[in-house]
Amino acid sequence: MLAPHAVPLPVEMEELLNQIRQCSVCLNFLPNPPRPIVQASSRSKIVIIGQAPGRRVQNTGIPWDDPSGDQLRKWLGVSKDQFYDPDLFALMPMGFCYPGKGVSGDLPPRRECAPLWHEKLLEKMPKVRLSILIGKYAQDYYLGASNRISLTERVRNFHQYLPRFLPLVHPSPRNIAWQQKNPWFSEEVLPLLQNTVRNALK
Repeated sequence: MLAPHAVPLPVEMEELLNQIRQCSVCLNFLPNPPRPIVQASSRSKIVIIGQAPGRRVQNTGIPWDDPSGDQLRKWLGVSKDQFYDPDLFALMPMGFCYPGKGVSGDLPPRRECAPLWHEKLLEKMPKVRLSILIGKYAQDYYLGASNRISLTERVRNFHQYLPRFLPLVHPSPRNIAWQQKNPWFSEEVLPLLQNTVRNALK
């Protein structure tokens, strides 16, 4: 279970989060019963938009409760307490439920979730200062899909999306080789990411 809110959420936000957590639109397309994973508050300052929960996160019900989450928190320069404080971070994946296993890794996030819920959630988070877009699906949705722009190019040219958006590669252990091949990520992007996060949380 996540830590309780220090201050009760407005009724409208609580109602919306309850609606999301009870959503069963994709019932017939999921390998497990629906269990939408989301964290948000009307006072959230940073939104992290990832792909979809993995099997472990689907089982615990805690977003980013896996090695990828550990790496992400290191990149952000924040503690678990900060990360799981909804008044600081909203955690809103492109697909709210575990989509199942594919040939090489998990299946893509379900396409129904973002159009159905994202705008409604964002409307109720007026204090958001930064949206961090993790991976291709979030970036295509919010920055526009283009076959001419690779994820690497987007992340390397992060400045052009600030101050509203900051694109990141997924913090999965599978991407260690990518980080080694692109040392500029650790040298240029991560210091700016941490500084931007600190300023957004003030």
